[in-house]
Amino acid sequence: MFLATLMVNDRLINRYLQFAIALFLCLIAFASPLDVSAASLCPIGMVMIPGGSFTIGSDNSSYEEERSATDVTVDRFCIDRTEVTNAQFAKFVAATGYVTVAERPLSKAQFPDLPDEKRSPGSLVFQMAKPGANSVPALSWWHWTPGANWKHPFGLQSAIADKENYPVVHIAYEDALAYAQWAGKSLPAEAQWEYAARGGLKGATYTWGDRYSAEKANTWQGIFPFFNTKTDGYIGVAPVGSFEPNGYGLYDMTGNVWEWTSDWFGVGHSSKIHQINPTGVAQKESFDPKKPGEPALHVIKGGSYLCAPNYCSRFRPAARESEAPDTGTTHIGFRLVKNLT
Repeated sequence: MFLATLMVNDRLINRYLQFAIALFLCLIAFASPLDVSAASLCPIGMVMIPGGSFTIGSDNSSYEEERSATDVTVDRFCIDRTEVTNAQFAKFVAATGYVTVAERPLSKAQFPDLPDEKRSPGSLVFQMAKPGANSVPALSWWHWTPGANWKHPFGLQSAIADKENYPVVHIAYEDALAYAQWAGKSLPAEAQWEYAARGGLKGATYTWGDRYSAEKANTWQGIFPFFNTKTDGYIGVAPVGSFEPNGYGLYDMTGNVWEWTSDWFGVGHSSKIHQINPTGVAQKESFDPKKPGEPALHVIKGGSYLCAPNYCSRFRPAARESEAPDTGTTHIGFRLVKNLT
């Protein structure tokens, strides 16, 4: 009797084991790739953005280059949680010996009429209007500064000591591209960047909603370029992650520094209509009517600490501006993506 009972129990146990194994194998066979955790798909410091369709651009904007809005689709991808920092860029330079565009002398081929004494390395540095000034010529706040580069943001007398967690600046497009190749990542397409910046909010004006707030991002408060009230706590660049993230957990998609994208600049979004993973116009078609003497410009996104309601006002996901690939300034940085498709 005892032996018979034991044999029955053994059969039941074996059946249960066989059922459990079969169920486990079925779960593996039918599991979707989307069920894999984001941690296993994205490198440390990146966030997985689910693919989807959205409306890129804005029909309510006063800026022609943002119109007309159109529906596009992007596949899922990973994106840096923050802008690339001084510390991260320093590791790249230490590993590769890379020299940025701002650290190189100006070439005779590009500037044939420039005397040799003015070919020293440098970059463009922002300077606020002098106290008491009532008006200033447009763009006069930008000053060519010899010795200005990512290690010396305001010239040779400045440094990035104790600013390891600030976004790296004075980065030209080829500098960002070199870093991306070293890191095994890519510069984001404009559609990827804007989709991620919206943080899951459909049609919202800002990364946080529809009402502007001086405390939601590092932007300019006051009248640009005459005075900044520092309502958000910062006059210039802020450390990454100083403000609340958007719905996807991404920091500084609005303000702080402009960010490079891989797209060539063209007015509007007609080249992207209903496309999947659009990349914009071809290089030979790149043109900004506001800068007729500068062909082949890249799209930059997000605005910066210099954007104010009375000037620029591009602290919105739909906002976009053109920038020459060889130009870096005190308000341009970048973040990267890793494509999963």
